[in-house]
Amino acid sequence: MRLRPLLLGTGFGLLLLTPRAHAQAGFGSPLDADTPVDAAYRRAVVESLIVQVQARYVFADKGAALARSLKKRLQAREYDDITSGRALAESLTAHMQAVTADGHMRVHYRETPFPAQLDEEAPAEEVERQREEMRFRNYGFEQVRRLPGNVGYLDLRMFSGAPEAHATAVAAMQFLASCDAIIVDLRRNGGGSPEMIQTLLTYLVPEGERLHINDFYRRAGDRTEQFHTASHVPGRRLAGKPLYVLTSPWTASAAEEFAYDVQTHKLGTVLGGTSAGAAHPGGLFRLAPHHAAFIATGRAVNPITRTNWEGVGVKPDIDAPPHEAVRRAHELAIEKLQQDAKDEARRKLLDRSKEAARNMPVDKPEEFQPPPKAS
Repeated sequence: MRLRPLLLGTGFGLLLLTPRAHAQAGFGSPLDADTPVDAAYRRAVVESLIVQVQARYVFADKGAALARSLKKRLQAREYDDITSGRALAESLTAHMQAVTADGHMRVHYRETPFPAQLDEEAPAEEVERQREEMRFRNYGFEQVRRLPGNVGYLDLRMFSGAPEAHATAVAAMQFLASCDAIIVDLRRNGGGSPEMIQTLLTYLVPEGERLHINDFYRRAGDRTEQFHTASHVPGRRLAGKPLYVLTSPWTASAAEEFAYDVQTHKLGTVLGGTSAGAAHPGGLFRLAPHHAAFIATGRAVNPITRTNWEGVGVKPDIDAPPHEAVRRAHELAIEKLQQDAKDEARRKLLDRSKEAARNMPVDKPEEFQPPPKAS
């Protein structure tokens, strides 16, 4: 089995087991001890990065411009004073993003050497470690519960590509199937696998309907790959129920695609803050033993807008402070259910639920401040 990074990779360092993109054994951790670098190692990293971005970046002209910029910096000896592996990664990340304005473009440092060939199968122990990490995080399904007024709430922290994640997704969606309205909270979701997007969105469209969700253009082979909802998923669908998708500046990559798909296909309402703006899938490419670069090798193309959310983020239909988004969505869901209620007794019951929603505690505002930019 191969160990792979997320197709919609982000700068937030999330690692998933997905069936696409290039294999690798982890981005590294802030807890990794720093490794000193010498002149020969620095040059090897930069020269390898020059080759990789010119050959692989989704926009060939920008890849060539970035290669020229890095070569110029190398010749000007701008990297000569860097003696830290972590500092080298941070400097190169800043230079990549300065030219491309692409938050996906990032050099990663890792204390443990990266595999010599990232496209080879990962060691069995690494695969098992990642499986256990996904299981421990419940494949991103942080919380599923029923709020007052029979409003379902799903707190999803990643779109896991692990095969085992789909059983968890089915269980979560079936828990929500008897609810009258749905809130999907993506405010802390950094991305993941398009296959999980397919699974969850399938539950939101009517039985028998196949929705053309999104396309991905790949520079390699100059090809476009289409994604549709599945023809079948186990259990009941949730199509037609009022749906609210919550976003924040930390909502990134695949989580942004889910929100953008819901918005552009008019499946529900996006509420909260503008998302991170990361729409370019890619892979991790080894530069030297302790350094590898995430390079965007493709771009999302929405079949309705013919564009994506790169650099601008998904702008919510309803702006709301992200820390208040659950309460706001809960109130709106109940108001919608009140409008559709067919008898006075039901409306009165929903009145009490709306009061409970108004009194719901909110999150801490500092949790949703925009993530720091590379410098």
